[in-house]
Amino acid sequence: MLLVQAILLFGVNLAVASVAPSMDLNDGNKIPLVALGTGRGTSGSIPIDEVRDAVLWAIEADYRHIDTAVLYQDETQVGQGVADAIAKGLVTREQMYITTKLPCERHAREQVVPTLRESLTRLGMDYVDLFLIHFPVATKDDGSPDDIDYLETWRGMEDAKELGLVKSIGVSNFNVSQIDRLLAKGKVKPAVNQIEVHPAYTNEELVAHCQNKGIAVMAYSPFGFLVPRNRTYVTPPLIDDPTLVKLAEKYGKTTGQVVLRYLIDRDMIIVPKSANKERLAQNIDLFDFKLTADEVATINKFNQNSSVFDFSGWKNYPYYPF
Repeated sequence: MLLVQAILLFGVNLAVASVAPSMDLNDGNKIPLVALGTGRGTSGSIPIDEVRDAVLWAIEADYRHIDTAVLYQDETQVGQGVADAIAKGLVTREQMYITTKLPCERHAREQVVPTLRESLTRLGMDYVDLFLIHFPVATKDDGSPDDIDYLETWRGMEDAKELGLVKSIGVSNFNVSQIDRLLAKGKVKPAVNQIEVHPAYTNEELVAHCQNKGIAVMAYSPFGFLVPRNRTYVTPPLIDDPTLVKLAEKYGKTTGQVVLRYLIDRDMIIVPKSANKERLAQNIDLFDFKLTADEVATINKFNQNSSVFDFSGWKNYPYYPF
């Protein structure tokens, strides 16, 4: 009997050890360092119905953080994937961390709480762990510019937190001056700024500024140009870059894992996307090695300030951040 108990105990400990560690946020909550990025419904990389399976597979691979948004049009599928995992006894809702985001066309203060309630209905949840303003830019329903100050939007986010619909609130794609204005004028300090960071776009000034202010940074599109994308240009490093290959061989990892670890070693939360079971597992298998400071600096040298995305269509909109 004692042997059986010991084996069961060892199994429980083993499972806990395989889950990604968490970071402390400035509001006292914790956030897991690895999130499954979704958004495939709008990117077209896989049919949106497969998001449900990807979420379940990620949880089976010990992900505890799922990142979605109204913009991605996949909150329903994310919620179904989490519900499937709960039904299988893999996790409880309290063990999961769910991030979603406010869309640009719902920036008026009075729209924020109803929009979050709609997200919760689609997710099938009573609360989310993190709610972000997706962009500081406000638009009308037809995509044309709307002149709504993001400070007004932030007051709506504070309302949502006060109502207990969300544990932590933050922003995404906010620049240094916008962060500082929120800190000066808001009642609640943003817990997170989710921004694009990868070797070709290291975003060092903004990352350092947020971290110095006690705001955690979530890195989206962490692979940068490593993965094939439908575009007419690429910026090094690519997946077979000799520098990354050398580091991968040193640590017995893939070049993708090296890049993800590089971001973690810069004290960031990462948001890799995949709908492939093997790559899902690889993307969280990052905690048995650590890059040296010199290796992080070497990867930083790839920087070309080259974004994976083109937001230039918003360039003349109020509060354009880039």
